[in-house]
Amino acid sequence: MVVLVSGVGVLVLAYSRWYFSPQPGLGRFAGTLTAFAGSMLGLVLADNLLALYVFWELTSVTSYLLIGFEDRKGSARAAALQAILVTGAGGLVMLGGFVLLGQAAGTYSLSALLADPPSGPAVSAALVLVLVGAVTKSAQVPFHFWLPGAMAGPTPVSTYLHSATMVKAGVYLVARLAPAFATSGPWRPLVIGFGLASLVLGGYRALRQHDIKYLLAYGTISQLGFMFVLFGVGLPEATVAGAALLVAHGAFKAALFMVVGIVDHQAHTRDLRVLDGLGRRLPLVAGVAAVSAASMAGFPLLFGFVSKEAAYDAFLHSPLGGAGLVLAAVVGGSMLTVGYSARFAWGAFATKDPAERSLETVGPEVEPPHTGLLVPPAILAAVTVVLGLVPALASSLVYGAARALDPEVEAKTLALWHGFNPALVLSVLTLAVGVAIFALRRRVSRVQEAVPAVPSADGAYRGAVSGLNRVADRVTGVVQNGSLPVYLGVILATAVVLPLPALVRSPAPGDLLVAESPGQLAVAALVVASAVGVAAARRRFPAVLFLGAVGYGVAVLFVIQGAPDLALTQLLIETLSVVIFVLVLRHLPDRFQRRSVWPLGGAARVAVAGCVGVFVAAFAMVASGARTAPSVSGEFLERALPEAGGRNVVNVILVDFRGFDTLGEITVLTVAALGIFSLVRACRRDRDPDRDPDRDPDRDPDRDPEQPPGVSHA
Repeated sequence: MVVLVSGVGVLVLAYSRWYFSPQPGLGRFAGTLTAFAGSMLGLVLADNLLALYVFWELTSVTSYLLIGFEDRKGSARAAALQAILVTGAGGLVMLGGFVLLGQAAGTYSLSALLADPPSGPAVSAALVLVLVGAVTKSAQVPFHFWLPGAMAGPTPVSTYLHSATMVKAGVYLVARLAPAFATSGPWRPLVIGFGLASLVLGGYRALRQHDIKYLLAYGTISQLGFMFVLFGVGLPEATVAGAALLVAHGAFKAALFMVVGIVDHQAHTRDLRVLDGLGRRLPLVAGVAAVSAASMAGFPLLFGFVSKEAAYDAFLHSPLGGAGLVLAAVVGGSMLTVGYSARFAWGAFATKDPAERSLETVGPEVEPPHTGLLVPPAILAAVTVVLGLVPALASSLVYGAARALDPEVEAKTLALWHGFNPALVLSVLTLAVGVAIFALRRRVSRVQEAVPAVPSADGAYRGAVSGLNRVADRVTGVVQNGSLPVYLGVILATAVVLPLPALVRSPAPGDLLVAESPGQLAVAALVVASAVGVAAARRRFPAVLFLGAVGYGVAVLFVIQGAPDLALTQLLIETLSVVIFVLVLRHLPDRFQRRSVWPLGGAARVAVAGCVGVFVAAFAMVASGARTAPSVSGEFLERALPEAGGRNVVNVILVDFRGFDTLGEITVLTVAALGIFSLVRACRRDRDPDRDPDRDPDRDPDRDPEQPPGVSHA
């Protein structure tokens, strides 16, 4: 993975130098692309599950910025949003799986987790959650729709993110976990199901694309499904084949995306119905495309053939139950791969019959590209040829990766020729049927057009987003209507409803004490009466007085309980609050307005208020009897004098035990006071310009001399 991320990344940056014309934002693009590369490297090198998740999300964020680089296009913005919503949601689900795995194993170290894998129902659930993140990131069916949409981004982004690196993050994660968890719970059925569905559906959809970039996008979905199956079954031979395909795919698919960029850059179209005879004008580009497409199809003497032979051989000799069915699906998907690979090379560069091209074609007048555009894909095509002719050169890399994943992998050497065996027969059959699919492309196209349309995953996504927006609009219209009573009602109702189940299940307090003395009952009665007065008052000033009486009653309770410091603080706060209320009331109407904005009128307010009151009272009684550990107050009393040298425990708590909290509160109050002072001073300047010479219109050099002083230009 480091070789792919770094090697392809260098070539993509060199390619971008010649792909983009001078325009604003290229520095930001290069910086974001480099940040993505760093995030991807962090992902594959992280040994901690939580660190891996952080880098996982960083790749989603940077890919969002890269896909939407051309942000003046609505399609680019929509594609970027779709990609981050799908992969981000999958990442959050995966995080839940990571937490369950880490808690079950007692460690978040990936290497320690794989060395001693946990088991149990919680682990099975965790693996399902992790797979959700993997299939969304690697664009597996039914979450595949975001990848073709991401083709709205520039071609260098598609080359780097959607062929060689980011979409392989899910494959990488499955490869790391499969040897340890392949036999756990539903792992194998899920991985094989997702992988085979993506392999077949991606190949089928690639055959109907007219945009050659979208053709490669669906081909990428198909190839990612292939890798999902190879790594996910957790068998040594399949792991080796998966590692080989990982390298081969990174080389030929990155080269093909760069070729698409060259075609689009020079011909200004990617529609294979318009492109005609381009191979004559761009023979070198056509040669690179032919080699890379042949490797993708699995033609001999290329590294794609070596990896596909290894995959066939792995399932031919697999002890896995149902291996024959898996092999049949893999062979069928590979036949489709041959068909769309030939369709790509023919559609981009061949001279077409009049029946297969549009009236207006592009080709003979296209200018050859700059050498800088051709060198990076040519290097990747050369790698494909060299490793295909001498696959032993990649043996240490491939088998080293496979043994790092599964210690049961036996170190061998990759070879081009294994003799006449069943894998070779299947390869020949795959090529023959794939070439026939391409040769019968018109009939295949008619069959595809005749198939009834079925609900698509992209349509489901758009419907879900649209429905979510409608629900959000409706909910926002109700709970965010500009009414303070409604806001408070929603907040209070939520505070009651969420903890209510826990309160109902809690046992009732056994030794409930209503009051310790008649004085407490008298003061409590005063507080209750004052509270009722606040709710019943029709004028603002009496309501403020009743509210102050509630606070003063609580202060009296503190005195009765022997807490004069708290009582004094309460008295000061209540007095200050009453004074502030009275000052504010000078600017408000004398009476309350009885205008209800609740759907059910005053009854709803009464119901919410009553529920909150009953809930708070019940919660206080239950919480007071729910303590299981000794109170910290006893420790404060014991340590106050010997350690802090203070007899007043409240003061000791404020300045010693919780001194940093107090310092923070003082700092907040100081900052708020400075802000209020600045606002008041600015307001006074605005209202009295004579107090500030700088704001005096008579001294304003820009003032119209014929305009009277103090009159604004507006």
